[in-house]
Amino acid sequence: MKKWLQFLVLITSISATSALLASGGFSDNSKQAMPVVANAKWKTECSGCHMLYHPGLLPERSWNKMMAGLDKHFGENASLDDASRDEIARFLALNSADKQDNRRSNRINQSIAAGATPLRISQTRYFTSKHDEIAASTFKRKSIGSAANCVACHQAAEKGDFSESQIRIPR
Repeated sequence: MKKWLQFLVLITSISATSALLASGGFSDNSKQAMPVVANAKWKTECSGCHMLYHPGLLPERSWNKMMAGLDKHFGENASLDDASRDEIARFLALNSADKQDNRRSNRINQSIAAGATPLRISQTRYFTSKHDEIAASTFKRKSIGSAANCVACHQAAEKGDFSESQIRIPR
């Protein structure tokens, strides 16, 4: 009878472990994924010219600097009325990498030196370490354009989903 009980415990343990691994393992996926964020003004104003970058991709100081220099936004005048600028700036600050509790935002934030204020996500150590196997020529493909065009390879980038299983590098 004792051997039968040991066998039953072994089978139950194997089944439970298999179920956990099949469902994504032992990790808390809510801490890995970037949260869904929404602000109508941010979406309208920012996605009118480029993909909608998740606020959790840069720290508050970067978003503040970017919003303070909209008249020279990457070579364009993206100025907004004061109320719109302030609303978007508050939204970005509230949801920035240094205010998030998810693995990706935490790692991005940790990859930026305390005194640094990058305006490009591609300037962070996190980005360069995640894309180190991608040749510079790949980013220059007509189908991609630049490293700033996250949605070319990460279809759900605007939702903050950069999971490696969802990457499709266009030719």
